[in-house]
Amino acid sequence: MIVSVSGLSFCYGSAKVLEDLSFTASPGEITTIIGPNGAGKTTLLKCVADLFRHDGEVTFDGKSYERMELFKFLSYMEQNTDLDVDLNVFEIVLLGMIQSLGFYVSEEDIQEVYKVLDLLGIRQFADRKIGELSGGQRQLVFIAQALVKNPSVVILDEPTSALDLFHQYNLISFMSRITKERGCTTLMTLHHLDVAYKYSDRMVIVSDHHIYAEGPPKEVFTKQMLKDVYRVDSAVMTDEAGEEHFVILGPSRD
Repeated sequence: MIVSVSGLSFCYGSAKVLEDLSFTASPGEITTIIGPNGAGKTTLLKCVADLFRHDGEVTFDGKSYERMELFKFLSYMEQNTDLDVDLNVFEIVLLGMIQSLGFYVSEEDIQEVYKVLDLLGIRQFADRKIGELSGGQRQLVFIAQALVKNPSVVILDEPTSALDLFHQYNLISFMSRITKERGCTTLMTLHHLDVAYKYSDRMVIVSDHHIYAEGPPKEVFTKQMLKDVYRVDSAVMTDEAGEEHFVILGPSRD
């Protein structure tokens, strides 16, 4: 499902947060939103998911939808996964199917939950209370909740924020594979720039309320961008496999 954002603007009261943003995210691709703190990345995702009212237009395969209609094919994962509820992991993931569930939970519904728990390697936590898990474990549970109904559009806000480096790479590699296998359209925000550069199909770089650049990582992720947007100097390193990595040298001296 093609997600098209056209002329999107958003204000908190009189404070401008986003102004005239336009870009497209395509099926089978990860589109990553990056930018400095306070750039409006989370706000942008919430506007796309119709959680915030905004100016401009967001369409899905050329059509506009109300929030409850979006739920049928779109999953959104909040950045904050802290929950004060007495539910176990299985129940939390099952809630991701709530649109299609009736009073009776079918064997098919149950197997779909276990299938996604297996995919993420967290089936052993199925009977554990969500409050008993670490921040990284909770994050995986809510990603499972986002994936369980096999959505056409997946929106993840900082899905790696509570994970160590090894699990960050593993998770985004997993999301890249799932996105291509299922043909879904995945939008996410990331702070770890090397992970974003390695696994994104497209990047949208937000700075000063606008889009600084958008396109394939090799075209838009540059030393000049890091200086302009993040105010840091960088160097490019090529590893033994021939892959490029950006090394941050420190605050920009200019």
